[in-house]
Amino acid sequence: MFDLVITSPANQRLKDLVALRRRRIRESAGVTLLEGLEETSLALDSGVRPVALFHCPELMLDEQAGADLVERARGVGAEIVELGRIAFEKVAYREGPDGILAKVPAPGLALDEVELPDNALVLLCEGVEKPGNLGAMLRTADAAGVALVIAADPVTDWGNPNVIRSSKGTVFSVPVAAASTDEVWTWLAERGVEIVATTPDTDIEHTDADLTGPVAVAVGSEKYGLTDAALARAHHKVRIPMVGRANSLNVATSAAIVVYEAVRQRRSI
Repeated sequence: MFDLVITSPANQRLKDLVALRRRRIRESAGVTLLEGLEETSLALDSGVRPVALFHCPELMLDEQAGADLVERARGVGAEIVELGRIAFEKVAYREGPDGILAKVPAPGLALDEVELPDNALVLLCEGVEKPGNLGAMLRTADAAGVALVIAADPVTDWGNPNVIRSSKGTVFSVPVAAASTDEVWTWLAERGVEIVATTPDTDIEHTDADLTGPVAVAVGSEKYGLTDAALARAHHKVRIPMVGRANSLNVATSAAIVVYEAVRQRRSI
């Protein structure tokens, strides 16, 4: 049986792929787009089974690696579609595409599907808007061994192609979930997870807090930080010391600093 080959950028299959850039379409279909050889390889390593894999041999920087990935996707049941260069460039959403694009199940678990390990380290992102920041936090979570990343009152969905791109595919290697702030706080409380809120309005530095137990490091939106409601319900509030003129750090940087302090403390026990 031969693989489908598409060369026309006006093909309806390609129009359907482009439509997945819209959140409403992604959520309705339960799928999203994953672009890039490295990112798709990581997703496959994490157990993702693509619905379809679209490839363009002409754009592949490493033809053998690309061909091997195509066969891996075929082996887990993905439909394989070859695209001409113009057709692929129509559906690619990043500059300098490398000839690999997959349609995959949208990432994300319902909270009641998550089982936390003992002394879990969780990263909680309330109202974070920018896909680049969410992606950067996912890369930190992957590197630090965070058990779960939760988006509370999410502005951007985990299946946003720019979140996936900026995360380098780690949105598929780290468990992620999304829910309202009230649902998240209730769920964490039921599991004995204490909230450690990052805020400049405290005298306790992040290195002075005990981060060795089951904790969720909480960060807020880029502009306003954590909401008053979230801060009021936090078990602990910590600040990152700053001596410069700027009055805030990038949210992804703040998350990384506190998460790695938790990692340091856990290693020294």
